[in-house]
Amino acid sequence: MRLFYAVFLPEEVRAALVEAQTKVRPFRGWKPVPPHQLHLTLLFLGERPEEELPDYLALGHRLARLEAPFRARLRGTGYFPNEGTPRVWFAKAEAEGFLRLAEGLRAGVEELLGEEAVRIPGWDKPFKPHITLARRKAPAPWVPPVLFGLEWPVEGFALVRSELKPKGPVYTVLEKFSLRGEHGREQAQGPGERPEGD
Repeated sequence: MRLFYAVFLPEEVRAALVEAQTKVRPFRGWKPVPPHQLHLTLLFLGERPEEELPDYLALGHRLARLEAPFRARLRGTGYFPNEGTPRVWFAKAEAEGFLRLAEGLRAGVEELLGEEAVRIPGWDKPFKPHITLARRKAPAPWVPPVLFGLEWPVEGFALVRSELKPKGPVYTVLEKFSLRGEHGREQAQGPGERPEGD
């Protein structure tokens, strides 16, 4: 099973990202990510044996009990790599909560897999919270940056299965984890704020 943990986006954020994607749609070399697949990856697990799935579900629930909902910000667009020929066009996201979730998941997976964790593709790369908007499949021009300045509440994350198909990956949400912890709740809310759903 090809697995990853991710945060999916509310409709208003997704709509802003889809609008930004119009910048690259005229160029065949860029392949935009379908709107329903726009997400922020917290940790990519790669191909894992199905018998490990209960461990990854338990890790998600355990972390969700510790972490509180938080607010995230969407800034502007950028490229990976930043120099030379770009492969990915992305939107940068910011929130301490993303870092805490990513670090907690990474620590949990290291505990589960031990030294085998280093074999996960991209394990040695630093976590940079972003949302992939398009991938470069053929020669295509750089497009000017797009600025967003949006904020949204992050109230959970998910464990997702990715199946690679000829027309692109198919994502299946295996389980959602609602953030319920008290850690950092006051800082995440800000003075006088009340999290949605409370």
